Amino acid sequence: MFSEPLTIADLKRRAKWRVPKMFYDYADSGAWTQSTYKANEADFAKVHLRQRVLVDMSDRSLASTMVGQDVSMPVALAPTGLCGMQHADGEILAAQAAEDAGVPFTLSTMSVCSIEDVAENTSKPFWFQLYVMKDRGFVESLIGRAKAAGCSALVLTLDLQILGQRHKDIVNGLSTPPKFTPKHVWQVGTRPFWALEMLQTKRRSFRNIVGHAPASSDLSSLAVWTAEQFDTRLSWSDVEWIRERWDGKLILKGVLDVEDAEMAAKTSADAIIVSNHGGRQLDGALSSIAMLPKIVDAVGNDVEVHMDGGIRSGQDVLKARALGARGTYIGRPYLYGLGAMGKKGVTRALDILRKELDVTMALCGKRDIEEIDRSILAKVDF
Repeated sequence: MFSEPLTIADLKRRAKWRVPKMFYDYADSGAWTQSTYKANEADFAKVHLRQRVLVDMSDRSLASTMVGQDVSMPVALAPTGLCGMQHADGEILAAQAAEDAGVPFTLSTMSVCSIEDVAENTSKPFWFQLYVMKDRGFVESLIGRAKAAGCSALVLTLDLQILGQRHKDIVNGLSTPPKFTPKHVWQVGTRPFWALEMLQTKRRSFRNIVGHAPASSDLSSLAVWTAEQFDTRLSWSDVEWIRERWDGKLILKGVLDVEDAEMAAKTSADAIIVSNHGGRQLDGALSSIAMLPKIVDAVGNDVEVHMDGGIRSGQDVLKARALGARGTYIGRPYLYGLGAMGKKGVTRALDILRKELDVTMALCGKRDIEEIDRSILAKVDF
C-alpha cells in the first residue's frame, strides 16, 4: 500500500493511516487557529540558500556537539507527551532509535513509558524534560529519578504554566488510556495494527506519574491532579531552585522573546531552546525560526542557543544552524515515523533528515557542519 518513505511527509501520511485519530491529531495540531503551528513550518521557506559550485565536497562531516555531548548531527529528539500512544512502548523505541543514530533522546514528564522503562531498555544516557508542578516534592522526586537513571541533561520547560487551548484535543475528547465511548471505540477499532500492539504492552498511562504522585493509580483522579498541577506562579527563581537540585547539564526550553532570552542567559543554564511549544501554546506568536536570529544576536555569546519548531527536512536543520542554532530538535517528524513504522520509522525519519542535511550542505559548498554560518544564506525574508 505504501512505498518506502522518502520524506517526512511520506511518514506523516502513513502515520495518519495507522494511528487512531485522537492521538494522530494530538501530535499534528496547534492551539486555537493554528497560525503559529503553520508559521513554524512555512517560515523556513523564507530562508534562502546560496548555491555554490566547483568546490571540494568530499569527506563531509555532520558531527557536532550539543551542551558538550557528541552528536552525529545537530539534531535531538524533542520531548513529546503521549509518545507511547503513537505506537506501543513508543518512548522506548524512539530512545533506542536515537541511541543507534547517535543523537539525544529527550523523555517528557508526560510520557507513557517511565524514566525507569527507558533506562532499562537503553544503554546510553538520555535527556529528561521536566515540568515544574505545584507539588514540589513530586518535582524533586522526578529529578532524583532522572539522576538515578543516569540522564545526562535536564530540559526545563518554561512555557506551559497554563495549557493553551487545542481545539482538536477538546473535540476528540483526548485521554490516556482512551475512553470507551462509541466514537473512541470506532477510532481504535479502525486501526487494528495499532490496537493489537497496544494490547501487548502494560504501558498505557502516564507512568512517570502513576504510582509516584498523590493521585496514585486512580486514572480519573490522575487526570484532575495533572490538570491542576501546572504552576502558574513559575518564575526565574525556580530555575535556580532546579539548579540547586540538578548538577548536570540544564537546558531551558520555551524562550521566544529577546528580553526573556537575556534573562535566561543570566541564569546558570547551559543552553536555551528557542521554541513556541510547536505552536501549541500562544497562537499568534512568531515562529521559532523567525525569532532565532534575533535571540542569537542578543545572547549567542553568553549561552548556547538551540531551536525547536517546524523542522520537516534536513534543509530546515541547516537553515537553523546557519542562523545560529547550535542544535535543533524534532518532535512531529519522529512521531510520524514512530506512528507509521515503530522504531524502524524513527530510524527512517532520522536517516531522511541526515541525507537531506548532508546533500544540502554539500551543494552550499561546505564540507563540515561546524563551518556553517550565515554566509551560506542568500536572503532571509523575516
